[in-house]
Amino acid sequence: MTIHDATIGRFFEDYAVGDIYQHPFGRTITEADNVWLTNLTLNTNQNHFNEHFASQNPITDGKIIVNSGLTVAMVLGLSVFDMSQNAISNLAFTDINFRHPVYVGDTLYAESVCTEARRSKSRDYAGIISMTTRGLNQDGVTVVSWKRSVMIATRDSGIGQGHFPEATDSVSDYS
Repeated sequence: MTIHDATIGRFFEDYAVGDIYQHPFGRTITEADNVWLTNLTLNTNQNHFNEHFASQNPITDGKIIVNSGLTVAMVLGLSVFDMSQNAISNLAFTDINFRHPVYVGDTLYAESVCTEARRSKSRDYAGIISMTTRGLNQDGVTVVSWKRSVMIATRDSGIGQGHFPEATDSVSDYS
């Protein structure tokens, strides 16, 4: 019998410059998502929650537009599984570009390309991964993109591993 440890995500050694990661999950944005984040962040731009007001916006074809903070957060979250599940720290987040409006009902996907991978000079248990990430809607249109760098644990660091508790009973006790 083989036990597969409860380890998720990639470690520094798993990245190669030029590799593209198509993140496995997609997420449809609901009206509740948009209104909740808009209210939570005290964003008073009525284009995010007032249909009558938004109907006058020629950029959005008169539709309510999803809060850009939600768009960034959603695409970032979709990328974590592959790019920063075992991150120790975010180091940089730059060059955010909003390229196409996002509306309630759009489904977002994300993909990232590893642009740099190097060992940390100050922390022997980590490396630095740089990437470009983009969010795509259900039609394959890029809605947002950015550059990001994170400090990622090395596999031999033990960080992000060994957290699963040892069972007090036997596997045979399942039945």
